[in-house]
Amino acid sequence: MNKNTSASVTQGMVTFWLIVATLFWGGSFVFNKLAFREIPPVTFMFLRFSLATLIMALFCLRRIHGLNWSIIRKGSMVGLALGIANLSFVLGVNGTSVSRAGFLNNLFVLIIPLLSFFLWRERVDRWSLAGIFLALAGLWQLARGGAEGFNRGDLLSTLCAFFIAMHIILVSRLLRDEDVYLVTLVQFAVVALLGAILVAILPGEPYRIGPVSATALLYCALFPTIICFTLQNTFQRYTTPTKAGLIYTLDPVWSMLGGVLFLGERLSGREWLGCVLIFAAVVLPMAIRRYREAKRQVRIVKWEG
Repeated sequence: MNKNTSASVTQGMVTFWLIVATLFWGGSFVFNKLAFREIPPVTFMFLRFSLATLIMALFCLRRIHGLNWSIIRKGSMVGLALGIANLSFVLGVNGTSVSRAGFLNNLFVLIIPLLSFFLWRERVDRWSLAGIFLALAGLWQLARGGAEGFNRGDLLSTLCAFFIAMHIILVSRLLRDEDVYLVTLVQFAVVALLGAILVAILPGEPYRIGPVSATALLYCALFPTIICFTLQNTFQRYTTPTKAGLIYTLDPVWSMLGGVLFLGERLSGREWLGCVLIFAAVVLPMAIRRYREAKRQVRIVKWEG
């Protein structure tokens, strides 16, 4: 990393741009929901990632000579996880409110340490365990709240959190020194291909692309994919994973506000309680880790002084 570049990036800039990324991610829930009024969810996923692949390919024209079998293989593996995550995402958002889907998707923060424990026996700290119990309590409240209780869309949104966690783990385990932009191009192409296969084999549904769905398609292809990816990879390296994770917990807050303000969604008392418990389940372990990191930094500074 260039030292001059690192010195020019302040923590305020890092926080600001990562918050902007969560705003775009949160907005994608609303735009997906709006688009589904005219375009079926799986078709929308196919169109979104086809457009994202095209835009990313144009961006990577000068890098394309670096595309090799290793990038294709690893990008395809990570892309498959991303594709399943996005498939469960669109089906989940289509079947429940964006408010509930946003908080359920955010459970990936708790699922990552669980998967790491089962796959590699990495220790799960007590605060993560406390978060898991809080999340279960929140899911129970969601199951008891709302007209349909814990419905199919909620289940798919929870499964989406699992596949998001799988995608993040695969990225951290498989990708090291590869060109991150070319890997992303391959990922997008794999998701688009998965969408094309599903559209071809599933019963055809009529759809139209009107002004609202066209805007939603462009937004989702550009902002929560290409732009958010660029912001995340540009600025997350200048902060700790714990601090970044805390910032990313804003994602469901934006999706909830978007659902209330633009879609007229309303939550019952039990649903509110469930969302608050899930939010606390994610924030609590992150906040404790951030506090410990800050204490360690203070100790190091004092020791060096």
